[in-house]
Amino acid sequence: MIKMKYCSKCLYPNIAVNLKIDDNSVCSSCKSSEKFIKLNKNFWAKRKKILIKIFKESKKRNTSNYDCLIPVSGGKDSYYQTHVVTKEFNLKPLLMTYDGNNWLPEGEHNRNRMKHNFNADHIMWSPSVEVLKKLNRLAFKKMGDMNWQNHCGIDTAPIITAVKFKIPLIIWGETNWDISGMYDPEDFMEYNARDRHEHALRGFEWHEFVNDKKDKLNEKDLLWAKYPTDEEILSVGVRGLFIGNFFPWDGKKNAELAVKNYSFQTKKKPFQRTYRNFSNLDDRYENGVHDFMKFIKFGYGRCSDHASKDIRNSHMTRNKGLELVKKYDHVVPDDLYHWLNYVEISEKEFWQIADTFRDPRVWWIKNGEWYKDNISGGPSSFGNVYLNKKQVLNFNKRQKEILNFKN
Repeated sequence: MIKMKYCSKCLYPNIAVNLKIDDNSVCSSCKSSEKFIKLNKNFWAKRKKILIKIFKESKKRNTSNYDCLIPVSGGKDSYYQTHVVTKEFNLKPLLMTYDGNNWLPEGEHNRNRMKHNFNADHIMWSPSVEVLKKLNRLAFKKMGDMNWQNHCGIDTAPIITAVKFKIPLIIWGETNWDISGMYDPEDFMEYNARDRHEHALRGFEWHEFVNDKKDKLNEKDLLWAKYPTDEEILSVGVRGLFIGNFFPWDGKKNAELAVKNYSFQTKKKPFQRTYRNFSNLDDRYENGVHDFMKFIKFGYGRCSDHASKDIRNSHMTRNKGLELVKKYDHVVPDDLYHWLNYVEISEKEFWQIADTFRDPRVWWIKNGEWYKDNISGGPSSFGNVYLNKKQVLNFNKRQKEILNFKN
């Protein structure tokens, strides 16, 4: 069987998106992270001056009453973004939230407090709940990701809003350099339509969800998902910047700042699939069934993400992270049943569909069970196989093709 390869510094497997592990067993994310962590105060002081200059230039061409637009979920990173913009630079932003209808109580509280904490106007874009339920079902069946509507809304509705309100500057949060190592400090990444389409939207667009025979949707149902034309964007000069390019980024410290300065609420009850209590409070499924689908596909989960970030930022040892990953990554969360009820899908149908998305570079079938290589060494079994005989044969065929290609 194909052996999973894991980074020797963090906990990421080689299957993680865009990740590369070198001959010394160090992943591209850790190598990129080291470059950011080594940056000194002089570097960040120069970057801050660049941002000041950008803000000044933006004001000259800004015909809006708002200095910038900040897409916010009400999470720890949203608080940090808005804190920097309002407290460091004394700017007046328009806050904008896409509402995917999946809020945890703490997340809803934190979101609603932002307009008070930062004296800012706040727009909520809330699609029809029936439309969202249909998209949950359709995206789960198409790509194994029931949260596609969230990814799409978060990356599209703010651009539409910026164009409509003629706000040329959008301030996003992290650059995602610590997820796959795609970016180095000198890359100075800005928001772009290609990254939105290929990564956030998994290569799917709104028009691929219309005219389904069962879950009937039309163009008007998905107006919030239609990316503006180049002409519309250029007419305003919309530009998307990432605070992570100008200030050191650390999710744990962002949460500590939000708790200390703004009475940010963390999760009262522990999550079932990760040890953190301050991440992804805006979406009940993000740490739960949505992340569980990542484990089903690729054999690792949100705990691996969180622990790897904390290891790189020296908040945790790798041994401690390994202990946590073994405890959390494989857990079937209770919110699976909440989601099944929400979208009216049976548990049997869920497993039959979910199994079709297992990556044959990770999983194999033995005696009617799924197996994968564990990060702690050796293969382990994780649940029964719900594929039919034809699907099993197709899965085994794909796996043999990969093995032959490797050889």
